[in-house]
Amino acid sequence: MYIMSAVNDTKLNSAMFLLTGITGQEDIHLWISIPFCFIYVFSILGNSTILFIIKIDPSLHEPMYIFLSMLAVTDLGLLISTIPTILGMYLFNSREISLDSCFAQLFFIHSFAIIESSILLLMAFDRFVAISNPLRYASILTLPRIFKMGLVCVLRGVAVSFPFPFLLKRFQYCRVNVLSHSYCLHQDVMKLACSDITVNYIYGLFLTASTVGFDLLPIFLSYVMILKTVLSVASHTECLRALNTCVSHLCAVLLFYTPDIGLALIHRLGKGSSPLLQIVLGYIYLLVPPLMNPIVYSVNSKHLRGRIIRVF
Repeated sequence: MYIMSAVNDTKLNSAMFLLTGITGQEDIHLWISIPFCFIYVFSILGNSTILFIIKIDPSLHEPMYIFLSMLAVTDLGLLISTIPTILGMYLFNSREISLDSCFAQLFFIHSFAIIESSILLLMAFDRFVAISNPLRYASILTLPRIFKMGLVCVLRGVAVSFPFPFLLKRFQYCRVNVLSHSYCLHQDVMKLACSDITVNYIYGLFLTASTVGFDLLPIFLSYVMILKTVLSVASHTECLRALNTCVSHLCAVLLFYTPDIGLALIHRLGKGSSPLLQIVLGYIYLLVPPLMNPIVYSVNSKHLRGRIIRVF
């Protein structure tokens, strides 16, 4: 009834969007909020712990762990970008979000997502250099160079996401303004416009293809080269040790790109897909990587795990 009572608004400045939780489960939204609260608490604690341990322990001031700290900061950014609306939606039934707030949220969500994709690419490069050319590892990945790489990642994420709010702000929203998620995404908001969205559609498609293609393809090629190098090693033990250093990164890549690609395909091609599938993929895309990345890296890295145990 709340959705049906939404008034079509033809004035851009006064339009409001309505957030959507899990359809058909409105009566138990308060209970659904409990796992979300746990996810947020454990994600923030996990990533903050990673950052704290890396900062206080000089032996962890290596390229691999510096890139891991960049990933943790980005995951915290994704969490902070989504916490207000998701918890507000499930805890207080706060479904309305203004245009400016929605545009700001989608800008930060897309920016942090692209930054995370770039950092995963840098981490693949780190593993490639460490395994394929270990003698030059320290000279190639110096601290100034790592800082510049991180800065490029941030600038890239901000630059490619910067047009989104302006592309959406020029529209008038005169349809039933109900979003598919409890947060704002560009591909979701643009469907509510009563204007021609061809430019937005092309730019969003180009951005998705270029981000996934530009980052995922080099990641794949780096692992092809890593496998080639590892298989040429005579010792079976050294081969397994080298591959073991890549397991955490491979898990992070799968956790990030699988729901990302699935959500992009559903928004653009899956018109007859289940709304529940779309909602679940959206939550996996934003919430699972920040939760699982600290766990995966802590479990797989004996050095990092040992430092965490020593501190606590």
